[in-house]
Amino acid sequence: MFAASVIAARVPAFAQPAPAPAGGPEEALDKRIAVWKFDALGIDAEIVQRLETLFRLELDRLDRVPLPSRRDIESKITAAEQNCTGEEKCLSVIGKRLNVDYVVTGTVGSLGDNYVLNIKAVEVATGKSQKIQSPPLKGSPDELIEGVRVAAYSLLAPDQLHGSLQIQSDLVGANVTLDGRSVGRTPLPNQGVLAKLALGKHKLHVEAKDYAPFDDDVDVHFQKVSPVVVRLVGSTQIVATGRTVTQERNPIYERPWFVITAGVVFVAIAYGIGHSNGKVECTKFPGGTGC
Repeated sequence: MFAASVIAARVPAFAQPAPAPAGGPEEALDKRIAVWKFDALGIDAEIVQRLETLFRLELDRLDRVPLPSRRDIESKITAAEQNCTGEEKCLSVIGKRLNVDYVVTGTVGSLGDNYVLNIKAVEVATGKSQKIQSPPLKGSPDELIEGVRVAAYSLLAPDQLHGSLQIQSDLVGANVTLDGRSVGRTPLPNQGVLAKLALGKHKLHVEAKDYAPFDDDVDVHFQKVSPVVVRLVGSTQIVATGRTVTQERNPIYERPWFVITAGVVFVAIAYGIGHSNGKVECTKFPGGTGC
């Protein structure tokens, strides 16, 4: 465990607050929050400090009330309270001194090349705590930021955990179904945006008369508008499969049905010529026998 030290002045490149998502303003958290500290579980304390800084920056950006800085916290607590290691009782006391609704603390551990946040929020008024574990967070900036934000909302505002899809199609009148529920026909209202959807995968089905149906698993990300381009193909249209089909070169005059048919026609013609004018005529071919 590391002491509640002041956050380094230089914030690492990946620990920057995320830009506001497309498709409208975010729903701000309406709780007064203080971040106590994150402890390291078998990993480099500097990495933990970076993730703590990222978590603090995200909460500070998303909360309506600015979070107390580390300096503010240290100036209002006693020396004994600085040694608080995450117990509900001492965090509740710290929260009352800071005049906040929740005090958030946590631990950071490693899972292979990823990180896992175990976060606890203590409600100051009651001393009760809520806990959550984040999914494994990868090292890319976008995924780290989204993972930290989802963890914060999962703990403090689970009813605000949602995202949006934008259904884009140039076909008019196609029926759109999401997870088995009809949501309308194209073009959908609100520029095709389906808002406030649960995070994760959803099954999208689009169908129209005389067109092959469109089926896909689509991902909804936290407070983002994810576009889905739907192109329906006519049911009688042949779509390339990427495989090369080789057709045998079999000339028509080599095919059995053609040889047999041609022979019958030839005999009929010869017979007709031979019986013309009531006379039987014989044609001798070179090298053939006589009539």
